[in-house]
Amino acid sequence: MKRNPRLAGPLLALLATSLLAAPAAAQKDERRVYCWDEGGRRVCGDALPARAVDAARTEINARSGLRTAEVARAPTAEERAALEAADRQAREAAEARAAQQRRELAMVESYATEDDLRRAYGERIVLVEEGLKTSRMGVANLRSSLLSLLRQAGDLELQGKPVAKPLQDSIRSQRSDLQRQLAILDQQLGEQAELDSDLDAALARYRELKQPATRRD
Repeated sequence: MKRNPRLAGPLLALLATSLLAAPAAAQKDERRVYCWDEGGRRVCGDALPARAVDAARTEINARSGLRTAEVARAPTAEERAALEAADRQAREAAEARAAQQRRELAMVESYATEDDLRRAYGERIVLVEEGLKTSRMGVANLRSSLLSLLRQAGDLELQGKPVAKPLQDSIRSQRSDLQRQLAILDQQLGEQAELDSDLDAALARYRELKQPATRRD
């Protein structure tokens, strides 16, 4: 079948026009209207100004009038910082859990029996108890020395004599040393209680990990 050369030109021109018009029509169909709140009122426009880029907005198809998207407002600097902090805390918590699991696994692999685990903690318990014994002796000695100095000062006052500055300085120094030693003793008592609690928790977890999983019907 032969083509008519006189018809080829108009057909090609029509085809070219259709192809060029298609993107333009698509762009026209895709035109959007933006609506956002500004100064307590609703504002809409076919272009989004720079001042509204971070605002919450509704996007509407200009041709159909249908809503096509809801865009939340951009977070503030404070909100971004809070989100980053929350994300960092979540990562740190996950890392802490993973580290705890590794420690528990190492505990199970390192100690064949509960007695082995108790002995390992027993070494730490002995060290804490020795520290407590030393601190209690120090507190007793400092208290006795302070009481002796206070009696000397009391006797002088009863005799109507002034308390010399060296004696006053010694009393202040002894009192300060006693308070410091009492603080150390309190800290050691807290460490002892925490160590006992850690041992109980470790034993409970050890038993849980050592026992085979019970099949539940």
